[in-house]
Amino acid sequence: MSTPILFCWSGGKDSAMALDALLQDRVPIAALLTTVTETYDRISMHGVRRELLVQQARSIGLPLHEVRIPPQCLNPVYEARMEEALRLHYDAGVRTIAFGDIFLEDLRAYREKNLARLGMTALFPLWKRDTRGLIRSFHAAEFRAIAVCIDPKALDRSFAGRELDASFFRDLPAEVDPCGENGEFHTFVFNGPIFRNLISVTVGEVVERDSFIYADLVHIPAVVGGA
Repeated sequence: MSTPILFCWSGGKDSAMALDALLQDRVPIAALLTTVTETYDRISMHGVRRELLVQQARSIGLPLHEVRIPPQCLNPVYEARMEEALRLHYDAGVRTIAFGDIFLEDLRAYREKNLARLGMTALFPLWKRDTRGLIRSFHAAEFRAIAVCIDPKALDRSFAGRELDASFFRDLPAEVDPCGENGEFHTFVFNGPIFRNLISVTVGEVVERDSFIYADLVHIPAVVGGA
């Protein structure tokens, strides 16, 4: 594929694995596209501070296009703002948008329908991959991530703020998808093969908001110089 594609980036592990697959295939990426919730100034749904999103994009080495949406955003507003952003990239020659979705058929159909109206197509690098196998690949590639958003209907709140190490997956209830593809949990990736440098973070306050449990991640600036 010689024409650059746009990558829909959430900041989480599925996005990271999908982007890694494209980069390994030498697919040119025009930019990362991420929705950021106004007022909160955080990645939508994941609740991660915008500052950390910017750190990810810098470490990956790709431009970042932020789509601003209001809190509790209604679908028509979301679609209108996404369309505005996508038209900018269409005018620049982009015709394909990549996503990290794995097996949700209705979500894929929704994305494909909206893109078709704009004369664009969707690409799903991880589609129908076994999610347990994906987690094994995630660890083999030495990606590192933290669970930042938990659905308490599926998981205990103690999972919020935990790193996705072997113990995390051992403790997951059997009915929870290993990749959280049904929305059981969302993550923030802070290291791995797509990054030039580790993004240092610490886990701050854990809060309940809008029926979800969020672990606030705080960036730890690098220390320059010394005594």
